[in-house]
Amino acid sequence: MTQSVIVQVGQCGNQIGCRFWDLALREHAHVNKKGVYDEALSSFFRNVDSRISDGGACGVGERIQHLKARAVLVDMEEGVVNEILQGPLREVFDSTQLLTDVSGSGNNWAVGHMTYGSAYREQIVDKLRKAAEHCDCLQCFFLIHSMGGGTGSGLGTKVLKLLEEEFPDVCRIVTSVYPSAEDDVITSPYNSVLAMKELTEHADCVIPVENQSLVDIVNKIKYMSDGGKPGSVIKRDSAIISGRGGLSGAEKPFDAMNNIVANLLLNITSSARFEGSLNMDLNEIAMNLVPFPRLHYLVPSLTPIYTLADVNVPSRRLDQMFSDAFSKNHQLIRADPKHSLYLACALMVRGNVQVSDLRRNIERLRPSLPFVSWNQEGWKTGLCSVPPVGHSHSLLALANNTCLKSTFVELSERFTKLYRKKAHLHHYLHIDGMEQSCFSEAVTSLSSLIEEYDHLDATKGKIVLDATRLSIAT
Repeated sequence: MTQSVIVQVGQCGNQIGCRFWDLALREHAHVNKKGVYDEALSSFFRNVDSRISDGGACGVGERIQHLKARAVLVDMEEGVVNEILQGPLREVFDSTQLLTDVSGSGNNWAVGHMTYGSAYREQIVDKLRKAAEHCDCLQCFFLIHSMGGGTGSGLGTKVLKLLEEEFPDVCRIVTSVYPSAEDDVITSPYNSVLAMKELTEHADCVIPVENQSLVDIVNKIKYMSDGGKPGSVIKRDSAIISGRGGLSGAEKPFDAMNNIVANLLLNITSSARFEGSLNMDLNEIAMNLVPFPRLHYLVPSLTPIYTLADVNVPSRRLDQMFSDAFSKNHQLIRADPKHSLYLACALMVRGNVQVSDLRRNIERLRPSLPFVSWNQEGWKTGLCSVPPVGHSHSLLALANNTCLKSTFVELSERFTKLYRKKAHLHHYLHIDGMEQSCFSEAVTSLSSLIEEYDHLDATKGKIVLDATRLSIAT
C-alpha cells in the first residue's frame, strides 16, 4: 500500500480538511470492526504508541493505539487550527504538524506568498519532510486551499511550489475553492488570478470547486429537508452537518459546503484507502486525464447528491446515477461540459457495482458526450468495493473538459475590471518582492490558458492532425 499526505492551508483549507478527517474516520470505523491497524488505515493515518517516548509507530496488523493523520496544517491566523485542537479531532494531530501565525494575510496574495512564504519557508519544508519520512511509499500530496483570500491563495500556492521543489516525483493534486462573482472580498479577482498562474505551472491536477455551486447544492438539500419532496428528511447527525445539530441548529456558515468538498475528497481517495476489483491508482488520474501539461483542471461531479447527507429518499437506480454524473446539477463548478469538448473523463465508482455496469453505461452515454477526435476512448474507470456509509453506491466523475474556459474568462474579466483602474494595487506593491509585472504575467498566463482551450474547442467535430496536438503541448 502507498501513503498520501494532506496539506491544508488557510481557513477554508483547514475547515475542509477537518471535515475530511472526521468523515474518513467514520468510514474506517464502519468497515474496520476489529480495531486492527490495516493497510486501508495506513494510507492516510499513522498508528502511534504514546507509551513510547518518541511516539513509536505501530505496524500494519497491530492493534490501533493512537491514529495520527498524515497531514500538515498551515494558517496565518490561529482561530481555525485552535478550534480543531479543542474539538473531537484534537488527538488526530500533534504540534509537529501545525504551523500558525496570529495576524493573517489580510486578503492579500502578496502577503501570503511573499511575506509569509519567505518567513516560514524552512518551517514549512521541515514539516513536509517529517510527514514524508513517516511514509513507506509516498504517492501523493493533496493540497486544499481557497483562491479568494490571502493565506489560501498566496501561501497555499507557495506551499505548492515547495512541494514541487522538494518532492518533484510525488503527484500533486490540488483542490481549489473559487470565489463566487458576488464574493465579499473585493480583491479576490487579484488573488485568484495570481494563484491561477502558480496552479497552472506547479500542480499535476487541479480540481476547481466553486462557492456558488456549493451554495446551490446545499440549498437543494435544505429544500429536501424542508419537505420539498414527500418523505425526504435529513437526519439530525448526518454527513453534511458537523455533528452539532441539524442544518437549522448550531451549524456554522460554511459547514455544509465544506462537507461537500470533503465528500469529494473521500471519493477520490477511496481506491487508495480500500480494496476494489478495479482500483484506480492516484497517479493514474494525472496520467490518464491530462494530455497537455497546463490543461490539468478537472470538472468534478458527485452522485447521488444525497451521498452528501443522510437523506431518506429511495436510492437512485444505478443507470440513473451514471446519467446524473453528467448533469450540471451534480457538478461542483458551474459549467456546461456537454456543449464543450471532453479531453478525457474518469469515473470513480464505490459500492457493489460490476465492470459490466460500467461498460454498459459508458456505451450508453458515449453518443451524447463530445470527445476530441484523437481520444474517443479517453475513459478511465475505478471500482472501489466499499460504498459511502449509509449508501449502496456512489460515483465521482472527473472530466477534463474545455467548458472550464468560461469560468476562467469570467475570472479574467473581473480581474481586468479592477486592474484597469489600478484599484487596490498599492496594497500589493508595497509588499517586499511584489512587482507590477507579477500581475501582468499572471493575467497573461490565464489568457494563454484560455487560448489553449479555444484552440481545442475549434477542433470540435473535426479530425485533428498530430502536428496541432504538438503545438498545443509546447
